[in-house]
Amino acid sequence: MPSASTAASTPAASDPASSAASADSAVVAASAGERLRIASVNVNGVRAAFRKGMGDWLSERDVDILALQEVRASTEDLEGLLGPEWSILHDAATAKGRAGVALASRSTAAIHRVELGAAEFDSAGRWLEADYEVNGKLITVVSTYVHSGEVGTPKQVKKYTFLDAMLERLPELAAHSDRAVVLGDLNVGHRTFDIKNWRGNVKRAGFLPEERAYFDRIVGAEDAPDYNAGAGLGWVDVGRRWAGEVDGPFTWWSWRGQAFDNDTGWRIDYQLATAALAASVTGYVVDRAAAYDQRWSDHAPVVVDYTI
Repeated sequence: MPSASTAASTPAASDPASSAASADSAVVAASAGERLRIASVNVNGVRAAFRKGMGDWLSERDVDILALQEVRASTEDLEGLLGPEWSILHDAATAKGRAGVALASRSTAAIHRVELGAAEFDSAGRWLEADYEVNGKLITVVSTYVHSGEVGTPKQVKKYTFLDAMLERLPELAAHSDRAVVLGDLNVGHRTFDIKNWRGNVKRAGFLPEERAYFDRIVGAEDAPDYNAGAGLGWVDVGRRWAGEVDGPFTWWSWRGQAFDNDTGWRIDYQLATAALAASVTGYVVDRAAAYDQRWSDHAPVVVDYTI
């Protein structure tokens, strides 16, 4: 586990995708009012991450549900790396060695879904939902990996198509479960607080006004009276609520130059929760590595404790 974590203290219906489900019945064990720890990280290739020390982090972190993005490996690889104590759901990308999202939990999910958007849109390896029963309550967890995009190219079109589908799905998720969380590498910095050098990135994918407008619709614009407290679609950016109006805490740093050492990063990894689930948060931490040579991904894990 990194010795230098960035923590934030407590701050000043219908389900059309269920037809794609496969059933695995069981329960995530937790007693009433007990902590449920959910961690999310873009591993930038899970096999490489484990070679660099991810396993040591995971063994010490006491995680109940783990969401991974950019897995870039097979289900068999995941099973071998994580071990038999984890129940693994994995949606690989259509193109081998690209993208890939996974959810690993201490017990199996009740059901999971992998389709997002129109049938002709290839969302494989980028959206994985799972329902868990925790103390008799339904908890829906989504591991997602939004396209990075590139201005003026088909990559950016795909990114907007994915974000459009996500906006359509979020109300359905909230109707399905009042305790839902969408987490992962969303590849957009919503606020100027979310990027160290935001002025130099306003025309770059990841901080375009058009991209940030999607987050205005999800959690509200920063000047809205009920921003992050009922605005937009009513979802809560847990990281921003807990950190407050401060820079970061960042979750991604380039491998190049002195970006990590100077904390010139981006906050593009989120846990977006429904209001009911966000109200149960008791802790939020970005597990930033203690030093550059101790990193096992260019992203840091985002770890949130919920009381269920």
